[in-house]
Amino acid sequence: MDMILARHAETVFNAAAVMQGRMEHSPLTRAGIAQAEAMGAALAASGLAPGRDLWVSPSGRTQQTAAIIGEHLGRNFSEWSLDPRLLEIDVGEWQGRSHADIVAERGAISDPARRLLAVPPPGGEWFPDIARRLEDWLAGLPLRPLLVISHGVTCRVLRGLLAGGEPWHGVRIADDVPQGTILHLRDGGERVLHLGNGAHGMRAA
Repeated sequence: MDMILARHAETVFNAAAVMQGRMEHSPLTRAGIAQAEAMGAALAASGLAPGRDLWVSPSGRTQQTAAIIGEHLGRNFSEWSLDPRLLEIDVGEWQGRSHADIVAERGAISDPARRLLAVPPPGGEWFPDIARRLEDWLAGLPLRPLLVISHGVTCRVLRGLLAGGEPWHGVRIADDVPQGTILHLRDGGERVLHLGNGAHGMRAA
């Protein structure tokens, strides 16, 4: 597996600490657009992007990030393949609600050290569910170099599957990285190609 994996840039709901989950679209902020521009420039300068198959989550925020990156790479937006298995964790009834309101209603929902949900979202999915859909996606891929744009939690589960991580509710999950970060995963390891300057953790879910 030779995969460049990127976490999408900041959105208006990330900035407001609102849970997005599988929300169809939340636009990038001005800071998010600048992050996506930096991501595209870094990928173009790396020399690693040409010839890769392009995959992106169907969410508007990932597609907007992909469109900006694609311009830097000279790739047409129609070349991106959309797959719902790359969507962010489904936060169910919490979608569209502020993190602060949820915590005020029911107490802490995340682990500050791991920057991950610690309780399953009502009506949503849990980490083994994410791992299963990503394993299904991986199993159908041709052995070709990839460029993939997805989400914070989903990227961490995918990286855990490919490069390892600490166990969390039955799934190996990689460490958190800021929004706008790009990693190169190859031969069971990973390295940072570009470190974003966006938010960490569940604020960005």
